[in-house]
Amino acid sequence: MNASELARVIESVGKDRGIKKEIIISALEQAVLMAAQKKYGPYAVLEAHYNNDSGEIDLFQFKKVVDSEPEMLDDAEEIPVEEALKLDPEAVIGDELGIKVEAPDFGRIDAQTAKQVIFQKVRDAEREIIFNEYIHRKGEIITGIARRIERGNLVIDLGKTDALLPRSEIIPSEQFRPGDRVQAYLSDVVLSARGPQLYLTRTSPKYLAKLFEVEVPEIREGIVEIKLCAREAGARSKIAVVSKDRDVDPVGACVGMKGIRVQNVIQELKGEKIDIIPWSDNPVIFVRSALSPAEISSVRLDERNKTMEIMVEDDQLSLAIGRKGQNVRLAAQLTGWRLDIISKSKLQKRTAEATFNLQHIEGVNETMAQGIYQAGYLNVRQIAEASIENLQKIPGYDNAENAVRLKEKAAAVVEKAGDILAVTAGGEDAKSTFTATPSQPKDAKALAEERLREMMRQADSSTDKTGEGSRK
Repeated sequence: MNASELARVIESVGKDRGIKKEIIISALEQAVLMAAQKKYGPYAVLEAHYNNDSGEIDLFQFKKVVDSEPEMLDDAEEIPVEEALKLDPEAVIGDELGIKVEAPDFGRIDAQTAKQVIFQKVRDAEREIIFNEYIHRKGEIITGIARRIERGNLVIDLGKTDALLPRSEIIPSEQFRPGDRVQAYLSDVVLSARGPQLYLTRTSPKYLAKLFEVEVPEIREGIVEIKLCAREAGARSKIAVVSKDRDVDPVGACVGMKGIRVQNVIQELKGEKIDIIPWSDNPVIFVRSALSPAEISSVRLDERNKTMEIMVEDDQLSLAIGRKGQNVRLAAQLTGWRLDIISKSKLQKRTAEATFNLQHIEGVNETMAQGIYQAGYLNVRQIAEASIENLQKIPGYDNAENAVRLKEKAAAVVEKAGDILAVTAGGEDAKSTFTATPSQPKDAKALAEERLREMMRQADSSTDKTGEGSRK
C-alpha cells in the first residue's frame, strides 16, 4: 500500500465509522511495531510514527551511544560513538539515538496479526463512542426494533447497538415478536469486556414519570413537578403532582383536555390504570388523596412509628382497600406511611373492647382508659411491657412517678389474670381491617407469579365447588 492509499484508508475509515483519525493512526503504528519487533528482535527499542507530510509510517530504532570494542557491541541496542557522530554531530556517550530504519514487509502471518490489531482498535473505539453516546441518554425513553429473544430476555436493535429488555422488566400482559417497535426507559449503561451493555425497562415508575414528561408541556417546562410515583406495572399506578404556579392545576395539566394526555400514557402502558393526585406536605391530607376514590372518615396519626390508622365507613372499606389490597398498597408506597384501614363498626367495637380492657387497671376509669387507648395502647399487657419514657407520652401520665405507678398496677393485673387480658376480645376480623406497608413495589415477574398463583387458587376453588355440587 503506497502513501496516498494509506492516507485515503485512514480518511475513509474515520468517516464511515465515525472514529477519530488519531485512533486509526495509533492502530496502524501498533501493527507496524508488532511486525518490526519480529524482524529486529525482542530487545530492540522501536517506535513508529505516522508522517503527515509523506503519508507514511516512519520506524525508528533507538540505540545507546557507547565506546566499545566491536566484538563486545550489542547491535540491537548499542551503536559505536564513531557511527553516532556521523548521524548526529552532537551525540555523546550515553545518549539514546533514534535511527530511522526500513519498515518490514508484511508477510501473510504478520498481515493477519496487523489486521487483528487494527480491527480491535477500531472495535474498542466504536464501543467507546457508543458508550459515551448512550451514557448521556441514561434516564431517557428510547425506541428500537425487537430482534430476538436470548434466555427469556428481549434484544432490541437501536441501530448502532443492541439493548437488553429483561423479561422481568416487561409488563406482564405484553408479548413482543421480532420486528415489533419497542419503546422503553434506558435504566442503565455498563461498559463491560464485551462492550457497552444497555439495559431497558417498561415496568419502572421512572418510565411512567418520563411518559408524562413527554406528554405534558407543563412538566417539561418545570411548572408542574411529579413528586412521587408508585406502580404495579400492567395493573395500576399512582402519581403525586404539584404545581409551582398557583394558576395551573397540576392534576388537570396531567389529565389534559378530555383526558387526552393521560389516555396517551395509558395506551402506551397497555391499559394500566393511573391515579393522578395532588401532592401535599401535610401527611394526613396527602394520604386522604392517595386513598381516593374512597372517602376517609378519620385518621389517627402515630408519627413515632410513621403509622396511620384510617377509619372508613363500612361501605367504603372495599373501595379504600382496593382489589387484592392494591389501592392501599400503592398509597402506602406513594406516601411512605404504614396504613391500617379499619371500618367504622370495627373501630367502634375495638375502642369499646380496649377501653373495657384498660379499666381493669386499678384507678383507671372510662375517660382515662380512652386517653390511654388514644395514645396507642390496646390492652393491659401493652402497658405493663411499655417503657416509662413512652408511658409519659400518655396525657395525664407525663410525670415519671405517675407513669411508674401505672406500669406497676398493669403488671399486677397481668400477674393475676395471665394472658386473659393480654389482647382485646374478639381479635381482628380480616374483612374489617387491612394493613399496608411502604415496601418496595413488586417487579413484573413477581406480579406475574402472584397472578398465576391466584388463577390456580380460583381454579382449585371452582373444582371443589363443582365436586360438592355433584355429590349433592
